[in-house]
Amino acid sequence: MENNHTCDLLIVGGGIAGLSAALEASKYGKVTLLTKGKIGETATEKAQGGIAAAIDQVSDSTEFHFEDTLAAGAGLCDEKAVRVLVTEGVGRVKELIALGAQFDKAETEAGGTRYALNLEGAHRRRRILHAGDETGAEIEKTLGRRVAAEGKVAIHQRMMGIDLLAENGRCLGAAALNQQTGETRIYSAKATLLATGGVCQAYLYTTNPPFATGDGVAMAYRAGAEVTDMEFVQFHPTSLVQLKGFEDLIALPQFLISEAVRGEGGVLLNEKGERFIHELAPRDVVTRAIVEEMEKSGSDHVYLSLRAIAPDKVKHRFPMIYQTCLERGLDITKDNIPVAPAAHYFMGGIMTDSDGKTNIGGLYAAGECASTGVHGANRLASNSLLEGLVFGHRAAVAAKYEIQNTKYEGITKFETTNSKPRLKDFEAQRFKLVIKSAMWNGTGIIRSQESLEDALNKLVKVEKQIDFAPVSADELELRNMLLVAKLIARSALGRQESRGAHYRTDYPRKDDANWQRHLVYKMTNGEFRMTN
Repeated sequence: MENNHTCDLLIVGGGIAGLSAALEASKYGKVTLLTKGKIGETATEKAQGGIAAAIDQVSDSTEFHFEDTLAAGAGLCDEKAVRVLVTEGVGRVKELIALGAQFDKAETEAGGTRYALNLEGAHRRRRILHAGDETGAEIEKTLGRRVAAEGKVAIHQRMMGIDLLAENGRCLGAAALNQQTGETRIYSAKATLLATGGVCQAYLYTTNPPFATGDGVAMAYRAGAEVTDMEFVQFHPTSLVQLKGFEDLIALPQFLISEAVRGEGGVLLNEKGERFIHELAPRDVVTRAIVEEMEKSGSDHVYLSLRAIAPDKVKHRFPMIYQTCLERGLDITKDNIPVAPAAHYFMGGIMTDSDGKTNIGGLYAAGECASTGVHGANRLASNSLLEGLVFGHRAAVAAKYEIQNTKYEGITKFETTNSKPRLKDFEAQRFKLVIKSAMWNGTGIIRSQESLEDALNKLVKVEKQIDFAPVSADELELRNMLLVAKLIARSALGRQESRGAHYRTDYPRKDDANWQRHLVYKMTNGEFRMTN
């Protein structure tokens, strides 16, 4: 392929949001989709629990789903966006089923079948469709299979975004690194959609795959896009704690024990074997309760017990979790699972409207890298896959008008470098570890002015040591991780209250009078500035 590529819509990211957008946009334009790794290597593929949608209109309703989402969001959800999510979500899920997605079913008393809907934290009704405990993989396979079958989308694998190309307040495409050749390729497009996923690799303990380094958020911010809700990072209550004898796995992401396990009857126990929290309370509540129990006992974990669930059901309902734990020395049909919280999901990101539009002309964002306002201060379980599906599609629809009514503008300038990487692999990993440790200790589950300022000081020290143009994928990731880490820490320092996933010991209560608002930031003259 040549080093200059032209298309109507450039999509950066191949998870559920990117694939949903690609399917829709390929109906009316030339679409190119960039994936950082191989196709299918996304956070979507790792999603276990399921996708929430009120498809059972007898016992459930979109109004119930709407109300549950608002309640979880702790006063910061955008009601218009939530209404879009829960209403359009039903149709999008039915389309997914029509494309061939195989969600689990159960027999009815009348001898027929229905979808086996699960219950998860803060949902008042069973509305979680699932495919065993590998729902994300089933959805990604379904969408990917259709994209491949139609053959209308040019997929460029192992292409990592370097920077957006913007002039006069408009995005004209992006520059990307070919990780196989080391060359820079220029992608010119009438519209660009960022669907690059989350940022939680900025934390020492995370359930996110290694490539979730905040690339899209960082690229957009450097180009002048507004970001919002950066302080809201969701920590999942139950990730598998490292077992003795399995130290070789320490560098891998924390293995997630899905919330669906608690939805089916799993209970949390402290060191004394006592239940200490309602398992299906909102995630921030459960997470802080676990931290409190760990501090009381001096342990690095609590326990999740599945003994109330029949062994055959455990194996059938959670085959991947069962097998993975078995490989690590645990039979979860009878052994308690040692669990602890880990960084899991990012509620903040690139600020968009309900069509995925940003403040930069021609630039859209969808999925975890975007902040539409649907999650507020705390995401409702299993709304993430739904968000990617709904808003990826909406962004593609919105881009149609722009593509058909915008004259193509070529890239006039982009400086490339032929220099070699400055950092060796182990040096880049060492800097990443400093960032991850600073973020976990300073901007984690429990925060304070002192901890946040300490984290920022450590991040600034790293910044001074890597003040050069990145060349390799490791250097690009390091630059992006550092930027999103600083944005999270500064935003958390700015919000002087506790709300949803953001908890400060020095401001332990929610303050609606002063802080029931979104904090929006933009880079102005190279500096971090609040715009609202």
